[in-house]
Amino acid sequence: MFGYYFDLALHSLKRNPVLTALMVLAIGLGIGASMTMVTVLHVMTDDPLPGRSAQLYYPHLDPTPLNYTQNGDSPDPTDNLTWPDAMALLKAHKATRQAAMAGGSLLVRPVRAGMQPFEVDGRYATADFFALFGVPFEHGQGWSAADDTARARVVVLGDALARKLFGHADGIGQTVRLGDNDYRVIGVTADWQPKPMFYADASSQHYSDNDEFFLPLPVAVDQKLQINGNESSWAKHVDPSVMTSDGMSWLQFWVQLDGSAQVAAYRQFLIDYSAQQKALGRFERAPTSAKLYSLMGWLAHENLVPNDVRLQLWLALGFLFVCMVNIVALLLAKFLRRSGEISVRRALGARRGDIFFQLGLESAVIGVAGGMLGLLIAQLGLWSVRHRPDDYAQLAQMDVPMLLGTFALAIVASVLAGLLPAWRACRVPPALQLKTL
Repeated sequence: MFGYYFDLALHSLKRNPVLTALMVLAIGLGIGASMTMVTVLHVMTDDPLPGRSAQLYYPHLDPTPLNYTQNGDSPDPTDNLTWPDAMALLKAHKATRQAAMAGGSLLVRPVRAGMQPFEVDGRYATADFFALFGVPFEHGQGWSAADDTARARVVVLGDALARKLFGHADGIGQTVRLGDNDYRVIGVTADWQPKPMFYADASSQHYSDNDEFFLPLPVAVDQKLQINGNESSWAKHVDPSVMTSDGMSWLQFWVQLDGSAQVAAYRQFLIDYSAQQKALGRFERAPTSAKLYSLMGWLAHENLVPNDVRLQLWLALGFLFVCMVNIVALLLAKFLRRSGEISVRRALGARRGDIFFQLGLESAVIGVAGGMLGLLIAQLGLWSVRHRPDDYAQLAQMDVPMLLGTFALAIVASVLAGLLPAWRACRVPPALQLKTL
């Protein structure tokens, strides 16, 4: 029976090629435009660490004075931690794992002949960074907490930088000169590029930046290495070069908490810590200003998705709605024009449900054809997005779920658009039409 109705649908569509082409084009354009923007939003809001993100949290403290006012669109200084606060949270060991970190840029001075110095971006972090985020290693390993304490001059390289410096050799035990200092290579990470780069400072390019080296944070502080990111001070006469000041925030801090009980305990710990600092005169705001964000909650707080992307998505969905309204009108005209044919089938014993299924299947065939066209248009749209200068542009790729979603949306949209016309055509009394034949 399905094959019979399918043949009827194809025969009907072939009888009106221009009308069929208009409906396929309408749904293809609507689906293509909407799926382009849905895909962009999908890659920008996707979980950067599937399977691990549920245990990752970002502590938020507010050491700014009551009279502090933020200037315009400048970054919020409370998004980062001061050195004393970060070290206090580390020392407390209230989480399963915890790490303080900051971004930096250093000049690499290769020892290989013919290679000119070049600048790379990296991360200064405490020892738990690699275990906290599950960073994979190709060779070697990260440093230990004892290395942090000893200010060991060691470095972990990203795989791309290691290959550039040492070729196919692993580079473990070799010396790399970063800036004005030498560091011993103890590890090489595998390809690890979470997008967005959630652990970076809010001023970073979260979708295009990559870390090519990792250095112990205490070493970076001792050597006053260059920091990339928001360094905000609210105390008078704070020297920006004094990175350990309690009046300047610049550090990011992440913790691993296993289970709701540990999350609740850590949140209370932050409130108690803020109350303690207020009693000491450092904090002026209420202890309840301390917060604990989940990873996905932190990304929402940082508002990484530009407003123009959201606006373009709503415009694309609005365009899809307009296309669907036009398809409803076209299908209604098409089905009602076939009321004589439908009446004959009814007179020969076909039930209303049979007619409704036949017309619904015809709408689904239009949806499949529109989905194929919409997929092509969406791919062209994503290609144009990848040529934009935005840092997220290169991520605009359609994965398998989005590919299947394109077809599903096209079929569902066309079937829904055909419900009213099919129902209306089924309600035509056969006797009235048979009299005119």
